Amino acid sequence: MASELLSERSIYSVAQLNQYYERISLPSSHRNATERGGLPFLMVLTKYQMAAIPFENLELHYSPHHNISLDPQHLFHKMVGRGTNRGGYCMENNCLFGTVLRSLGFNVYSVGARVNEAVRSVAATAGLSGQKYDGWNHMLNIVTVDNQQYLVDVGFGAGGSPIHPLPLIHGSVSVNIGPQKNRLLRQRIPQHTDRKQQLWCLEHSNDDGLIWTPTYAFTDIEFLPEDFAIMNYWTSTHPTSWFTKVIIVVKTLLEDGEVVGHVTLLQNEVKRRIRGRTEILDTLSSEEERVRALSQRFGITLSKEEICAIRGMVSEL
Repeated sequence: MASELLSERSIYSVAQLNQYYERISLPSSHRNATERGGLPFLMVLTKYQMAAIPFENLELHYSPHHNISLDPQHLFHKMVGRGTNRGGYCMENNCLFGTVLRSLGFNVYSVGARVNEAVRSVAATAGLSGQKYDGWNHMLNIVTVDNQQYLVDVGFGAGGSPIHPLPLIHGSVSVNIGPQKNRLLRQRIPQHTDRKQQLWCLEHSNDDGLIWTPTYAFTDIEFLPEDFAIMNYWTSTHPTSWFTKVIIVVKTLLEDGEVVGHVTLLQNEVKRRIRGRTEILDTLSSEEERVRALSQRFGITLSKEEICAIRGMVSEL
């Protein structure tokens, strides 16, 4: 009995799930109980969550406490209940989504990942080769449907982020957005000294598979909430973590129910990328302009207290 209690995870009520459906604008045709469960429903939930709930780290810059909580009920209130169109970074978004899936009866657990240097925001200008992976600093979910495990990640917010569940099959290739493709490999990463060690490695290609860029490497061993508490503390507080220095917001774009691209705010620039083509929408020069862009481009509303909280921080414009 004690071990069963220790393995319990938080779940959301039926009323909360219905509120979540409203938040992500899930079409009514998918809200019938007979639709719930199975891969088609998982795919629909994944893309509508990504389109409605942005990847963002605003809590570290526009809040009086500058602190990230991974409590599932807190996350529900922040992203669903408050009505301010807020999201979160990887551990927040994937914790919320994992709790939703668990509440719906899916077989789901969370794991840690090592992000590759090639997808950092400075990769293009720093000449990073992709040979180095970070420590455990990313969270994603593993969902089992009909005895097949799938990678489900609604909280990456960078190039190569999968827009639908990917089957954990070595060598499998999936179409992502536009010409981009994803590939999963089971292999040793360059930093491993033990050649027997292997991780699942996600790669992406922007040129029809001619060149593959490593995205992140992850394990299929379940991580505990205590593991993510440690990861979250480092990511949200350490002076070398870029999340503490730069503001980022990424919103996934849906067109006729299909993912076609993203709108991204990175510190003082807003870009839109649709089917492989990028355009600059805004170049921001003040806090007033950035707050306006958050509202107009992402629908995110901040309180006066939150707006004032960035004063004196390195990320302030």
